[in-house]
Amino acid sequence: MDKQQQAAAPMTEQQTSEWVRAQFQKANLFLAEQGVVMDTVAVQDSRYLPPFVAIWKINGIDRKSYWAITGDLPTDVMAFSGAANARDALRAFSFRWQMQAQQLMEAGVKDQTGADYVKLLINRAEQLYQLFEADDFWNQQTA
Repeated sequence: MDKQQQAAAPMTEQQTSEWVRAQFQKANLFLAEQGVVMDTVAVQDSRYLPPFVAIWKINGIDRKSYWAITGDLPTDVMAFSGAANARDALRAFSFRWQMQAQQLMEAGVKDQTGADYVKLLINRAEQLYQLFEADDFWNQQTA
């Protein structure tokens, strides 16, 4: 996490609840755009670090499960089989975004919007990997 995120004032319980609800709606909309209709959320397997990231284990009506990621980063989804738990899902998204940024750079970024997106992917991939490695965070989540 960058210094700006670390220095942010703590969110109130109400702000956190509203943020989680907004991220849930964002995940649901993104999944619908991908053709996935949500059935349930496995709350015990999902994790939140407001206002940076929410990682959701989603069960679709197609009887398949997915990991969805929302927050102050690109919204994305992958099959549940891509990661055994929320921690591993963060690592998988991090690797995916690093590869996507590399492919975009190799293809040649043609405008500022593309360059900004590549920078965002790289930055958020690094932040996700740092969070993946943060044993203290994950130990708190399971306590």
